Amino acid sequence: MEMKRINVGKLRAIGYEPRERTLRVELDDGSVIDYSGVGNEVWRRLSTSGAAWSYYRDNIEEEFSSRRGVARTEKKSNPLDELFKAAGDDAES
Repeated sequence: MEMKRINVGKLRAIGYEPRERTLRVELDDGSVIDYSGVGNEVWRRLSTSGAAWSYYRDNIEEEFSSRRGVARTEKKSNPLDELFKAAGDDAES
């Protein structure tokens, strides 16, 4: 699911899967909530709202069944980590 980054209220990202009718919201505490049975019109209104946090609280949060999880963050490797790790290993010898 493609996520749209936003920074409104406690919302950090939102995404929608139309075939599954699933809305995903990522909150500022790192939690992710999937809402099922969300129609395309609700997604459209949320994703274009000038007050997305208010729209979410008023029209989604308590209106749809949800499942909470934790956002997965990909840790990108830094090529310098290996270099300094190797240099640190040599210094210990």
